[in-house]
Amino acid sequence: MRWFSLVAIYFLFWFITLFVVLPFSARTAEEAGEKPVIGHAESAPHDFRPWTVVWRTSLVAAVLLAAFWFVHAEGWIDVQISSAAAGRIP
Repeated sequence: MRWFSLVAIYFLFWFITLFVVLPFSARTAEEAGEKPVIGHAESAPHDFRPWTVVWRTSLVAAVLLAAFWFVHAEGWIDVQISSAAAGRIP
């Protein structure tokens, strides 16, 4: 597998993982025991830490990419188009 393909797959995993990791550790002002800021939604995070989200997302995406690469290297996933399917491509 080419390195550029791995980079592209990593970023796909990264953005999918971002939406999975984002809700974790997000506490509202009420849950934190603080008064909500006037003008903010009640569901807005009280203390949002974007670098923590980026770090967690990158770590999970790297683990997923390693698992994907292992499965591909072992031959459990074949990315070649079969001759029967290639004949149907217009």
